[in-house]
Amino acid sequence: MSRTLSADATLREARPGDEPGILSLIRELAIYEKEPDAVENTVEALRASLFGAEPKVFAHVVERDGEIVGIAIWFVTYSTWTGRHGIWLEDLFVDESQRAFGYGKALLASLAAVCVARGYSRLEWSVLDWNEPAIGFYRAIGAEPMSEWTTQRLTGGALGAVAAALGD
Repeated sequence: MSRTLSADATLREARPGDEPGILSLIRELAIYEKEPDAVENTVEALRASLFGAEPKVFAHVVERDGEIVGIAIWFVTYSTWTGRHGIWLEDLFVDESQRAFGYGKALLASLAAVCVARGYSRLEWSVLDWNEPAIGFYRAIGAEPMSEWTTQRLTGGALGAVAAALGD
């Protein structure tokens, strides 16, 4: 999976060698979320998690001019109610200077496309309740808050619509 985006950027699955760029954006996200000292992750830990013998976590990245400028880090979940898997989006982050190009939406669309292709029933994530720009973005693509939870979910027509947006 690789797709050219605007401004000569490429959306693709993470590959070995991306770890420093991914970690850099994880640190930027922690700063944005007011937890600058919370990141304990390392390049080595990312390498083992993403590219070890049996990875349990995955990442899609946006690369522009040789730099990782956007990340979507995710893992597979399971719903006992639907009897099917889903995706939990752990982190979605695009470098602030790169946010006008639609990279966040493209990253979400790539995960929605994975769900659709694999028959997964949902794409879920959490958002901080004070993060109004992110909440507005999620509402604009059809995500809905879970009652009594801050988890976001794309299902059905909205999931298909976001997946189809990758083809635009």
